Amino acid sequence: MSTAAVIAVVALALLHVYILVLEMFLWTTPRAWAAFGTSPEFAVSTKSMAANQGLYNGFLAAGLLWGAFAADPVGFQVRVFFTTCVAVAGVYGAATSSRKILFVQTLPALVVLALVLLAH
Repeated sequence: MSTAAVIAVVALALLHVYILVLEMFLWTTPRAWAAFGTSPEFAVSTKSMAANQGLYNGFLAAGLLWGAFAADPVGFQVRVFFTTCVAVAGVYGAATSSRKILFVQTLPALVVLALVLLAH
């Protein structure tokens, strides 16, 4: 796999680690309110739901990191699977929550997927 593709997969993983931190640990802080467009009241009432979402983002990050460093052919298969999962989750999130997710999650995942496929 090319260096650019590895860097892109790792960057996508780090984005999801950041989302994990926001959702699991910073959900009731001004930083998360600004990132997700929520209010303090909403954040308090949805804290456990957000933590659950954060955990899923952590699984996506773990899979992306596994794929970035695993040897092929497994590494390639894992990279394709997890970048596709991120893109699909982004499409669903954009359709059900906020269109902003298309630009924050879906578009980066599709760019990374293209790099992974081109590097193979």
